[in-house]
Amino acid sequence: MPRGPRLKSSTGIYHIIYRGANRQEIFHDVEDFQTFLNTLRKYKWKVELTVFGWCLMNNHVHLLLKEGDESISVTMQRISVSYASYYNWKYRTTGHLYEDRFKSENVEDVSYLLTVIRYIHQNPLKARMVSCMEDWKWSSCLGYYDKTLYPPQLLDKEFILRMFASDMLSAKERFREFNEKNNHDQCLEAWEENRRKLSDDEAREEIKRVLGSIKIPQVKTLPKIERDQLLRQLKGVNGLTQRQMARIFGVSPNLIFKA
Repeated sequence: MPRGPRLKSSTGIYHIIYRGANRQEIFHDVEDFQTFLNTLRKYKWKVELTVFGWCLMNNHVHLLLKEGDESISVTMQRISVSYASYYNWKYRTTGHLYEDRFKSENVEDVSYLLTVIRYIHQNPLKARMVSCMEDWKWSSCLGYYDKTLYPPQLLDKEFILRMFASDMLSAKERFREFNEKNNHDQCLEAWEENRRKLSDDEAREEIKRVLGSIKIPQVKTLPKIERDQLLRQLKGVNGLTQRQMARIFGVSPNLIFKA
C-alpha cells in the first residue's frame, strides 16, 4: 500500500533523519561531511529554511528545520538527490544511497523543540563516539557553545537560546546546562529502534496477505516490474524488515534494497 502524504506541522518545524541504505556509511571523510552541510546551506539560502540544529553521524543525519518557501518534502528531496549525485560521482557507485525516503516528525511545541535539539546533540555521546558533545565537529552543538563551526552562516540559534534568557550570556549558560543534562529523551529514531519487529512466522503471514494468489517461491521469478512493485509494497509493512524479506524469498538483500 502506498504511503500517504506527510502530516503538516502547524509550526512548520520538523525533526528529520536520513539513514544510509542497510545502515551503510554515507560519510567517509571530511569532504563528504562538508559537502552535505554546504548543500544544506545552499538550500537554506535558496528557499529560506531556518536551521535550528544538526548532527551528521557516519551513517545517518539528524536535522531540526523550519520549512521555507516550499514544502519540506520538496526541499529534502533536493538536498538528498544533490548529495547522492555527489557521492555516486566521487565513489563511482550506483544504486540507492539512503535506506528509504527521509523520516520526519512534527515539532509542535516549545517543550518538544528543546527535547529534539538536545537529543540531536547527544547522539554522538550516546553512541560513544566522543566523551563530550563538543568533541564531535559535525554537530551544531559547537555553534551553540560559540566554538568554531562549519560551515559559517548555517546555524540559526537565537530563537532557541532566547527561550532560556533574554540576556545572551545567561541564555548560553542555561542552554549548555540543559543540553548536557542526563535524560531519557525519546524521539523519532529511538521510537523506531524500539518498535516491535515481526517474527519470521508473522512476517510470512503478512507477506502472504500482500501477495494474494502469488506464492512466496514464485516472487523471485516474476517480471522485474511486477516483482519490484510487490517488494515496495511489502517494505511499507510495519515490523517487516528487509532482511527478513530477503531470507523468506531466498534472494539477496541488495535486490530488496534496490526495489
